[in-house]
Amino acid sequence: MASDDSSPKPLPIAVLLSGGGTTMLNLAKQIEAGTLNAQIKLVVASNDTSAAKGIERAEGLGLPCPVIRRKGHDDTAAFSQAIFDRVREAGCELVCLAGFLSLLSIPEDFEGRVMNIHPSLLPAFGGKGMHGRHVHEAVLNAGAKVSGCTVHIADNTYDTGPILVQKTCPVLPGDDADALAARVFEQECLAYPEAVAAFAEGRVKFHDGIAVVE
Repeated sequence: MASDDSSPKPLPIAVLLSGGGTTMLNLAKQIEAGTLNAQIKLVVASNDTSAAKGIERAEGLGLPCPVIRRKGHDDTAAFSQAIFDRVREAGCELVCLAGFLSLLSIPEDFEGRVMNIHPSLLPAFGGKGMHGRHVHEAVLNAGAKVSGCTVHIADNTYDTGPILVQKTCPVLPGDDADALAARVFEQECLAYPEAVAAFAEGRVKFHDGIAVVE
């Protein structure tokens, strides 16, 4: 029987991380389960200290994971060029920031093709220095009753750019940052694959700076 070549090819993606790689693992699990038509072609770590676990996990999946440090480059532009050179070499069409803490200068050929996930409902609790535990502590200190996560198209500043997907969860009495983080991460595991799938299927459109997921 002839093989069916009509099915869409997997979207080749690069994952950039600065920590433990749990978001990368979630994407890999969705791909393995057949619920996300993508292929991780490259993982890039911003360091080999805080990202040591992420590097180990990438290598455990058989994925190349070069370390490209911001300190090894003169400026953000040179750092970003080194990363996107590797992304192009790997043939990736989408870059997924997965707890990547360094600011990037996104080149023209990747405008609209870099995604980020943030553990709050942007534009609330975003910006420089707002990552990980800092975000959840800020949510709790503000007395917010609802939190969640946001997947957005990244631009050249922190936590801005057109919003693609948001998922919510309650902030419960007695929550600490760890409890809230765990509940938010459950929503991240749904939101990021949903956004990547929409991109892969050509369902992301832009109108006046706003993203519409069809």
